[in-house]
Amino acid sequence: MEQYVRQLVIVALCAAQKESGGKESRGPISKKRNKHLQTVLVEAAKLAPHWNPQLAEIHERELRKGNKNRATLAVARKLVAYMLAVEKSKKDFEVTAPYQAA
Repeated sequence: MEQYVRQLVIVALCAAQKESGGKESRGPISKKRNKHLQTVLVEAAKLAPHWNPQLAEIHERELRKGNKNRATLAVARKLVAYMLAVEKSKKDFEVTAPYQAA
């Protein structure tokens, strides 16, 4: 079951990758994905910066580069990293820093 959950989470935000001549580039999100899981992750990523200062920092850093959608995807990928770390450690997620709504 855990392996299945991990695969679903990773596939939801997988970017298409192209590699040629030693150069690697990322394209848009791959069409081979779980659309429902992707929708949930993206919606959570839109709200998360309001509640978590670390995610807000990631969102702001990406926004300064000029693309709102990439900022949301960066936060979604960080949420996936958090979920995978919690799943791997087999412990409940605990907020280490106090947070306040923006």
